[in-house]
Amino acid sequence: MPVQFQIVLFAVIAAFVLFQLYNVLGKKVGRQPEDDVRAQPKSVLAAPDAAQKVPAVDPHTLSAIQGLKARDPAFDPVRFLDGARQAHETIVRGYASGDREALKPLLAPAVMESFEAGIAAREARGETAVADFVHPPRADLEVATVEGDKALARVRFLAELRQTLTAPDREDVVEDRRTAEVWTFQRPLGANDPNWVLARVEPASA
Repeated sequence: MPVQFQIVLFAVIAAFVLFQLYNVLGKKVGRQPEDDVRAQPKSVLAAPDAAQKVPAVDPHTLSAIQGLKARDPAFDPVRFLDGARQAHETIVRGYASGDREALKPLLAPAVMESFEAGIAAREARGETAVADFVHPPRADLEVATVEGDKALARVRFLAELRQTLTAPDREDVVEDRRTAEVWTFQRPLGANDPNWVLARVEPASA
């Protein structure tokens, strides 16, 4: 077989082999990175299709807030109760520890005066106290209304507390107790400051 013909034949065979290899190796075999991207669900960080639902207000609460809603349509009982629970915990802990700076913006002047007297008496005895909540307090809005130019809201709190009392002449005293109280919050209607203050504390049935 002439040499030139052999060279041409080998070239044709080589071209055919290369073509077959391309058909196999040139194809995407198995899962590809872009396939994973396409297969992934939408990001969990994507904006939801609908606005987040606001918790429903029960009929009892709706009835209790009618007096305030008539004068302050923007009053939100769910948001108010969240703030009232936080205020309750801060005030209880602040009174126990004698933190006057934490208490002052949360209390009406008459309540602050009463709390100040209790703190001063404890300090005079050389006692210190720490209050912790065994469970988050329960808060129920009894009524939200208007008296004169003030908005008033009465909240019934049920709480389980653990108080540790320390004195220089005896061992620490740890007391677990349940409390049931009605706290009355108030704020001026139409004021620039929307914050409520504690105006009264009364015992309640458990």
